Amino acid sequence: MSAVVFTADFASDRQWVAGRSWAYPDGGPTNPGDNKLDHLTADPSYSRTGTFRATRRADGLWDTGLLTTEESAEGFMVRTGDRLDTRVRLPTGAGSWPAIWTWRDGGNEVDVFEYHPDNPDLLELSNHVREGHSYVRDEAVRPGGVVDLSVTFGRRSVVWSLNGERVFADGRGVGSSWHAYLIVNLSVCAGRYHPPPDETSTELSYAVESLVVHRAVDRGSGP
Repeated sequence: MSAVVFTADFASDRQWVAGRSWAYPDGGPTNPGDNKLDHLTADPSYSRTGTFRATRRADGLWDTGLLTTEESAEGFMVRTGDRLDTRVRLPTGAGSWPAIWTWRDGGNEVDVFEYHPDNPDLLELSNHVREGHSYVRDEAVRPGGVVDLSVTFGRRSVVWSLNGERVFADGRGVGSSWHAYLIVNLSVCAGRYHPPPDETSTELSYAVESLVVHRAVDRGSGP
């Protein structure tokens, strides 16, 4: 038995902080060491509608949207045993690098998903806490496609489902005391591992249509 403990309202500044993250050096706004052209912006039009945008700047970087629960008023964290369900509309433009992931204290990272349109049918699923990874190919995964993803952050195994079907269980897990903040963002590739945006491209985007976290309820506990 589980209960919903978090329903994303991207417009809420109590749930989310926009345009900075300690997953980036000095909290941002740039992270070139991770092969990103990102220049994080708090402009609400880049993230607060649930559509995460990136637009080309004159200096060669891209203004990009990022939201995190870290340092927000509510400070929500996922923890061992939680299940995160999300529906996303994948981007179409070359150089797009969307992700939903977790972060705390320089690590504690689990990637709900990463995606690059140059690998049009492939999702990257990763547990960096105990190093479990998979590349999942599926005909439902495509540029502009809508997919439902579910991730259970298990103590002994992190389990991913795609459109209701289990696609990967890492057999590694996150341990019993793991907890971490949520990050939702759109990065832009600098070209080392995946192609950068086309020279004529000026804007990229993807949409997170819903994001909900469920937590197990102990039916034996009283008030």
